[in-house]
Amino acid sequence: MRIEHYLRESAERDGAKTAIVAGDVRLSYDRLLDLAARMATTLQRHGVARGDRVLILLDNGWQAAVTVFATWMAGAVICSVNPSSKGPRLSQIARDCTPAIIATENRLEGLVEATAGLSAIPRLVTGDGRSFQAGLEAEPFAADILPDTDLAALIYTSGSTGEPKGVMLAHENMDAAARSIASYLENTAADTILVVLPMSFGYGLNQLVTAMLTGATLVIEKSFAFPQAIFEKIRDERVTGFPLVPAMAAMMMQARDLDPSLFVSLRYMTSAAAPLPLAHLDRMRAFLPHVRLYVMYGQTECTRATFLPPEEIDARRGSVGIAIPGARAAVVDDAGLPVPPGTVGELVISGPNVMRGYWRKEAATCKALRPDPDTGAIRLHTGDLFTADADGYLTFVARTDDIIKPRGEKVAPKAVEDVLHRMPGIAEALVVGVPHDVLGEAVKAIVVASDPALTERDVMRFCARNLEDHMVPKVVEFRAFLPKTESGKASRRLAAQTATLTGSNA
Repeated sequence: MRIEHYLRESAERDGAKTAIVAGDVRLSYDRLLDLAARMATTLQRHGVARGDRVLILLDNGWQAAVTVFATWMAGAVICSVNPSSKGPRLSQIARDCTPAIIATENRLEGLVEATAGLSAIPRLVTGDGRSFQAGLEAEPFAADILPDTDLAALIYTSGSTGEPKGVMLAHENMDAAARSIASYLENTAADTILVVLPMSFGYGLNQLVTAMLTGATLVIEKSFAFPQAIFEKIRDERVTGFPLVPAMAAMMMQARDLDPSLFVSLRYMTSAAAPLPLAHLDRMRAFLPHVRLYVMYGQTECTRATFLPPEEIDARRGSVGIAIPGARAAVVDDAGLPVPPGTVGELVISGPNVMRGYWRKEAATCKALRPDPDTGAIRLHTGDLFTADADGYLTFVARTDDIIKPRGEKVAPKAVEDVLHRMPGIAEALVVGVPHDVLGEAVKAIVVASDPALTERDVMRFCARNLEDHMVPKVVEFRAFLPKTESGKASRRLAAQTATLTGSNA
């Protein structure tokens, strides 16, 4: 099914129900459908045709939701970019996707004008809520019947190289992922889902898509910059679903005198985008024992790959679960053949949720999408190292290119990070490899301390008590914060760019 049909069907079921809450604005399903249909006409009048790319440069908000569905109604492809993106990245993406139009807002016009290659592209400026609605065509869009094999989204991810790559997701890919996720989360129209994650990225966008699929209410917040305000919003809107990333979990657990009554309405929480440290997981479960916590793994290239049923958390410590319904997961060797349980190999994913490829990047596509040597079926090679137990439950080990090799011994950064997150006084931590004259490569810990008295020696001693000798960091650097990607994920690549062999206080 095409994704815009989710909105039409939910409006037909209960058009008066609240679809979107964003600040003081509340849109019913009928109103959201009307705005999206009239904006689709507006896009068409501006020359947007089937298959064209619409570059969406908007903050999280109801205007972004309208623009996304309007683009799909017009038969076009969304290319959402985080408004915090700097000019060079924005310019790279625009050159790559060649948008027919840019949908943006007043405060970002200066950025568009100053970014190479953007000023000549037609723009649709949303303005504030009133002017946005006034600028739409009066007539709703008369949609053609279009196939779900059409491209729906180009979602740009930097990966390990830093070069933007446009992940091509068709409507059928997004539909398969959304239905699978909604099934194991047991989403229904009774849910109220909070999204503070950027909807320009897969994890945030999926909250919008899943809400519209199930007829739920979506509460949209711009960011997690003011956690207490977000927690109060959860209470006031009686939110039932709260997706987060590990950095948000860390901030939540650091909050002083946090009142658990703010979260009484929560039915579930999800964690994706990066591995959730076990220490954070344990604290969250102890703090909110009534909440079902889903640990998940995914990539933009497949939206979601695995989930751990909450009832398996204690029995499967550290696991990210099994393949989502409708998908298949396997751990394979360099030849693409399955490895025995407990053996480290690369995770491969197959199923209808897997991307079409990378936009205009044939070599990268061929590297990521390869045939199963036994069946010939195309699989996504994730580039991530995993193990699987005898029951197929998967555990993340490391990114292939993140492995550190002091004196040839292999160290997975996550194994060291898990220990660091257990240490009292550490809020967040990343581990990277740095050059070393004797070892060849040394383990370096980059730490955000919640205890100002914590020292490099304290950290090394704690690690020495809990890790094998070759895994103990040789250098500890204290920082005020960890570098994050635009999606809010702590970035080992960005941290490694500034890593040195000398510890420092920041």
